[in-house]
Amino acid sequence: MGQRLNVAKAELAFRHGAVQGVRLAGEHVLQVSNGRVPLLEGTLERSGRVSDPEIDGDQIVGAVSYDTPYAVRQHEETDYHHPNGRQAKYLESSVNDTAGVQRAIIAQAIRNEIGP
Repeated sequence: MGQRLNVAKAELAFRHGAVQGVRLAGEHVLQVSNGRVPLLEGTLERSGRVSDPEIDGDQIVGAVSYDTPYAVRQHEETDYHHPNGRQAKYLESSVNDTAGVQRAIIAQAIRNEIGP
């Protein structure tokens, strides 16, 4: 006789792995973004956070954010001069530039959870 698959258990493992993967992918984006965020005294960089992923129906949503009064302005003002490789659009460009790595991180976390 063949082996039986516990679909509910497999779905739960998949979802848990995906949540872990989204969290890890967010941490990766934050790390890359921290290398790009405008830096004067470091307050903006230190304010960066990865929120716990939220499950919204069939989607798992992660968020990376910075929390200073000037974070949005520093992100959006492309006319500002940022020395030493720092830049505007620091978070947006990090999300876009690491999309493939994020997918790989999430896929690996799912594989780790569901096993061989």
